[in-house]
Amino acid sequence: LDIPDSWDVRFSGSLDELLGQSDAVTLHVPLTDETNLMINAEKLAKFRRGGLLVNVSRGGVVDQTALYDVLLSGQLAGAALDVIVPEPPNWDDPLLKLPNLILTPHIAWRSENSGRQMQSDAASEVRRVLTGETPKWRIS
Repeated sequence: LDIPDSWDVRFSGSLDELLGQSDAVTLHVPLTDETNLMINAEKLAKFRRGGLLVNVSRGGVVDQTALYDVLLSGQLAGAALDVIVPEPPNWDDPLLKLPNLILTPHIAWRSENSGRQMQSDAASEVRRVLTGETPKWRIS
């Protein structure tokens, strides 16, 4: 990987090391058995005080109860979540009322190119069905 020297970028040996040294951490992982609640109370305690967490992957990756606690205490300065559990959200959840939380409507994936691709894929699926082919992404 060719990273310019002017960028202060280093590869971390472990997740714990990364959390303790980073001002901001963004999550871009699938939800699997290994990543389910990957960012839990133990991991959140390892964050640098005043750090930021951004989750644009899957809601189940972050323990939202533990996140509430660290945001309320000031251990984390803030968090931005594009995904939560459940979706749509329970608007009575106290996490969603914190002033240091930004919540977006699960749209971080969206770009000009992704929108065009989605339209193209939908049109291709309609063509497949109308010509008697099996759809690529069939819902049964």
